[in-house]
Amino acid sequence: MADNSKNKMKFNATWSMAVGGMVGGGIFSVLGVVIDLAGQWSWLSFLIAGIIALISAHSYSQLSIKYGEGGGAFIFLRKINHDGFAGSVSWILILGYILTISVYGFTFGHYVAHVFNLGAWFPRFLALAVIGSLALLNLQGVSNSARVEIATVWGKLFVLIGLAAFGLSNWDFSALSEGVESKSWISAIAAAATIFMAYEGFQLLSYDYEDISEPNRILPLATLSAVIVVIAVYILTTLGATMIVGAETIIEKKEIALSIAGQKALGTIGLILVTIAAGFSTGSAINATLFSTARLMENVAKKKDLPHLFARENSAHIPFYSICAIASLSAALAVLGNLGALVDAASLVFLFTFAIVNFLAFRQRVRLRHICLLGSAACAVAMLVAIWHQLQRTPVATGVLIGLCVLIAAFRPTLLKWMNAQDA
Repeated sequence: MADNSKNKMKFNATWSMAVGGMVGGGIFSVLGVVIDLAGQWSWLSFLIAGIIALISAHSYSQLSIKYGEGGGAFIFLRKINHDGFAGSVSWILILGYILTISVYGFTFGHYVAHVFNLGAWFPRFLALAVIGSLALLNLQGVSNSARVEIATVWGKLFVLIGLAAFGLSNWDFSALSEGVESKSWISAIAAAATIFMAYEGFQLLSYDYEDISEPNRILPLATLSAVIVVIAVYILTTLGATMIVGAETIIEKKEIALSIAGQKALGTIGLILVTIAAGFSTGSAINATLFSTARLMENVAKKKDLPHLFARENSAHIPFYSICAIASLSAALAVLGNLGALVDAASLVFLFTFAIVNFLAFRQRVRLRHICLLGSAACAVAMLVAIWHQLQRTPVATGVLIGLCVLIAAFRPTLLKWMNAQDA
């Protein structure tokens, strides 16, 4: 048999996939939302959410090693004979990832289009183009996808850290609440709960277990170190960017907040650098999420919880129909426009899933199991806070998401039976 180890991801590519999956949906997409909710305590929101994510990353990596199989929460639940619940969770997660990719595409389109100012249609065209292009890249194989992550991650980190350093070098704490009402530190908890999607990217590695070289060694090291680095980048960038332009501007220009900060810091050069970083960031996040979600769909289909069509691979051993389905739905949603309310709701999906995985890690007696239990409780509390907050802000969207989850749980077996009959 041919040795495929050379095509598997080493530490650099694995770490880059984790960082790429987080940062693309983080600081570029949610900075204005966090500052609007938490004001001068926005940095604390990223710290709180980051600590929960770090505990969850430990649980994911330890359970992946224990079972020696990719698939994340879906596989973990099946291993303890909760097949029906596992199937429902996997469908909800896939929906969450499709929405997430849409947000990345939407953000990519707006940052890049801001430079050219060609009208309202251009951001949507760019969103469609980037998702389609990265879908084609993924279809060519694992090594191509990994190389994109390595290149893009280091570029965007360089720009974000540079922007943060510029802002922090002109320290002005008053800028963190400039033009907005001063907030209590308690508001940081609510903000952390509603922007948790900014940290969901690390779990993508649990779907890539078979594509990682020496996964038992590399997976925990890559995931934990990636989360720690991202926490630091989020906090520093939040402080630095806000000190450059002030909180009010960040909120008003939330779709392109970091471009405005870059332009004020270094003029046109700053605008271009931040736009390039935003493109790298959101592009790599689309790439990582698309790649890993397709692997999830393939695993679910192999376990007969999705039509077998989604388990079929092309000549490069990539699940062809899974990639096509995810990219098509994500691109369509990105083109439709404002997904803000659904993005808030998507955080509930990841908090719910992380609560389950942390509790499973505790029950399965992994290393530091009591910390896993603490992580599960923190996710549950954050989820309740997020639901309360979102019902105040976007009751319709929150209700739609909860309704969809209920429908999936109730009618998934019937729908799956019909879909398999069509696939036969």
